[in-house]
Amino acid sequence: MELLSVKNLRMYYRIMRGYVKAVDDVTFEVNKQDSLGLAGESGCGKTSAALAVISLLPWNAKVVGGKILFEGEDVVKMSDSEIRSKIRWKKISMIFQGAMNALHPTYTIGRQITEAILTHEDVTKEEALERAGKLLETVGLEPERMNRYPHELSGGMKQRVVTAMALACNPDLVIADEPTTALDVIVQAQVLNVMKELQQRLKLSWILITHDLSMITETCTKLAIMYAGKIVEYGDLRYIYKEPLHPYTERLLAAFPSIAGEKTEMLSIPGFPPDLLNPPPGCRFHPRCPYAKEICMKEEPTILDANSKGHYVACHLHQ
Repeated sequence: MELLSVKNLRMYYRIMRGYVKAVDDVTFEVNKQDSLGLAGESGCGKTSAALAVISLLPWNAKVVGGKILFEGEDVVKMSDSEIRSKIRWKKISMIFQGAMNALHPTYTIGRQITEAILTHEDVTKEEALERAGKLLETVGLEPERMNRYPHELSGGMKQRVVTAMALACNPDLVIADEPTTALDVIVQAQVLNVMKELQQRLKLSWILITHDLSMITETCTKLAIMYAGKIVEYGDLRYIYKEPLHPYTERLLAAFPSIAGEKTEMLSIPGFPPDLLNPPPGCRFHPRCPYAKEICMKEEPTILDANSKGHYVACHLHQ
């Protein structure tokens, strides 16, 4: 059952030199109890798309087109007060990149979790404290940690605290933006295990933003590949990994080392991502694409279902 539907979303940043087309005609869906991985290079628009969904855009950013339908209601048309009271944290919450930066250094863990609960729900302070303790237990921490400050916790513990805060108001959808940044591989595995367990136990839907494709294989069922503000490939994770159709996806997977099977040469992607103030005409990947044809330099490809199995790709090679 469809929970979130983003349709033809366009979100631009206004700067001195013009408009940065950070999210340009992006479409994807998240069903109930579904998990979508949003992957791509840094600066491709992943976090910008997520901030638009939860309506936490900076002052110089604006949604200039498209729809963000959550349970059938268009978030774009809602006022700030409606979003605060009906959507943000109650229905959609977010785990921000960098747990240390997301936690206030002079507030205790308990105060920060209860603040989220008291702001969005009509409960007493005692009830909020009781719920905060249970939330810490849910993410694998002792309730006594509520009296600690962020600097007294390890990186993995802080990440679990941020996860507990995201779950404070029982949301239906959690957006996790690079949730394992700056954590070592052992702690990364622990955090991912917590996320998978929470999704199954609480019947959550997830959007996982990352450039680490191995993380997506562990936690997601669907995958959307973004490049230069656009989704270039989207569909079932198994189909995309088995048979990537877009040259960018193909190169991303080829650049990722595998510990199984025969050894293969890792391939890099030549060149640099385009300037989103003035993106190239046609396909935005064509200056770096080994298969680029004349049409790629002139006409922008439409994202279409390539095999009638919900495997969408925006590439002239498959049209």
